[in-house]
Amino acid sequence: MRKKRILLLSEGFGSGHTQAAHAISVGLRRHSPSVRTRVLELGAFQHPTIAPWIFSAYRKTITSQPKLFGKLYKSKYKKELNRFTSMALHRIFYNATEEIIEQLQPDMIVCTHMFPSIVVSRLKRAGLTTPLVTVITDYDAHGTWVGSEVDHYLVSAPEVKEKLIKKGVSSDIISVTGMPVHPDFWKPMDRDEIRSEFGLKDMPTVLFMGGGWGLIKEDELIYRASRFSDRVQMIFCLGNNEKLREQLSEDPRLMHPNIKLMGYTKEIGKLMDVADLLVTKPGGMTCSEGLAKGIPMLFYNPIPGQEEENAQYFIDNGYGVLIGSPADIESWFGKLVREHDRFVAKRQALRDNRKNATNPDVCSEVILSLLEQQA
Repeated sequence: MRKKRILLLSEGFGSGHTQAAHAISVGLRRHSPSVRTRVLELGAFQHPTIAPWIFSAYRKTITSQPKLFGKLYKSKYKKELNRFTSMALHRIFYNATEEIIEQLQPDMIVCTHMFPSIVVSRLKRAGLTTPLVTVITDYDAHGTWVGSEVDHYLVSAPEVKEKLIKKGVSSDIISVTGMPVHPDFWKPMDRDEIRSEFGLKDMPTVLFMGGGWGLIKEDELIYRASRFSDRVQMIFCLGNNEKLREQLSEDPRLMHPNIKLMGYTKEIGKLMDVADLLVTKPGGMTCSEGLAKGIPMLFYNPIPGQEEENAQYFIDNGYGVLIGSPADIESWFGKLVREHDRFVAKRQALRDNRKNATNPDVCSEVILSLLEQQA
């Protein structure tokens, strides 16, 4: 008897969507060894040479013209992508998707980015019968996530479900599962061992993250933080932005033994465990990983659109605070130094409450249940 196959499709616009796909893949295989999974960044797989240029252009747009990005986000917020745009997207960038699906013969397709979901929806309109599950990897429900051919939605929170219902999606095909965070983020780790592994000290520690592209470039924020380098240990995770890492490594303000500049790493969970405070862009996956680790979060300069919505969700639920100005960094760092014990207690409280927010196994369990229903 052939093993059931699940194809998980993501896209490389940031790292969170693909992290979600891998987290689901791990959960599925852990719960059902009889299921085979395959994770693909669909556009990058079809166009390995062109895709990096497109992702780079996207990155430059959201960093250099965030207001323009925000306007585009809001202009398409209420309705799903029209069929003409869907067709153009398919023919220009995703023209080989049907061949990939025919070759892999999946029993179910799970999409963690809206573009693959849009393309598979179009194929379903043309006759594809494979069930399509769409996992919304933000704390908002933009119109481009919505498609009449989607068989089931997995969403991060009840608020997202309500937004989908308002867009005309039946509540019967929406499951609130929480964000699919990798199971490793739920494992307790020994902080002393982590400090030894990374050469860190046992002192108040702050982790800075800028997303998969390392979008930390706020000079005033860095200046304010560096004034605490004798009292606060700082870890800057800069993702794949090697140019920025080199630039910051030459900044005299950051040449201090208590400051670590890191590029891309798969050890974010460990670094979150050893930190007392997370300063981050409010990407959906990063915030969810922070929640799983029970670390207090400060959000800086959210990009208009989904990052603003993500930040608002976590602020409303008491998991994070928005930095209104660089001066706020000094205030928070001062509190961390003066009231370190209170921060440790706050973190423990967040850890105790995190199970009420999400369950790392729910996404996998719902997908497996849907797969059984198709049998």
